[in-house]
Amino acid sequence: MIVPNIAQSAVAVADHYDELDPIYRRVWGEHVHHGLWVTGRETPSEAVEALSSSVADRLHLVPGEACVDIGCGYGSTARQLARTHGVRVIGFTLSAEQAHYAARQPAADVEIHLRDWLVNGMSDASVSAAWAIESSEHMVDKPAFFAEAYRVLSPGGRFVVCAWLAESDSSKWKVRHLLEPICREGRLPSMGTREEYEAMAIAAGFEIVGYEDVSRQVARTWTICARRAVRALLLDREARRLAIGGRNRVFLLTLPRLILAYRTGAMRYGIFTLSKKRENGT
Repeated sequence: MIVPNIAQSAVAVADHYDELDPIYRRVWGEHVHHGLWVTGRETPSEAVEALSSSVADRLHLVPGEACVDIGCGYGSTARQLARTHGVRVIGFTLSAEQAHYAARQPAADVEIHLRDWLVNGMSDASVSAAWAIESSEHMVDKPAFFAEAYRVLSPGGRFVVCAWLAESDSSKWKVRHLLEPICREGRLPSMGTREEYEAMAIAAGFEIVGYEDVSRQVARTWTICARRAVRALLLDREARRLAIGGRNRVFLLTLPRLILAYRTGAMRYGIFTLSKKRENGT
């Protein structure tokens, strides 16, 4: 597990997203996650929706099901899947700015809560499906992240996790100059490997149904974000103010680092499909 040399917390994560809210929506968009280029011809907006659709496909969503979006950001994925699959979604975010924005975009069958997933307050076995798109990285206690998902899922429930992953057996150079700084600058308490994620999922009680490394299909996200960031700094006074004096301005440094991390293989992007056994063991 890659752990930065400064402590991170849920409060630090919330502050990061609250302060950088204007830049995130300008640079990354309302989905706040990678795009997935399946054909290579998708626009950036089509690519981010393609990633959400890919998650829904793995979950085999059924109309009317209750679902949970762990680390829902602005609620865009929750709204997309509620609209396209007829499911009911409860989303959780640490960021007050994200929750306020989501409240201004109301959608049928979507509820967004400003609450830490690790103390979510949901009832046992209350949802049929769950997903976490690039939010597990921000969890201080990753085993508890999986344990809570297992607890709230009903028997037979499905769970998909899209995660930034550290390369297994990364060199000291990659850890020191890429992975540890990415964790510090992006407010990630830690970054796990595929093997560590699978071990934590199994320890929580999940079965591993599938895993796919889509690093090649998502890496284009960061060159797009870098171009948008430069444009924002040139044209947007608020972006320049945050870049010069913001508490979380160091995040801008991680954009070129992320591009290099993907190109060198130091960082991977994995999609885990997990399931909770039914009571009869099937």
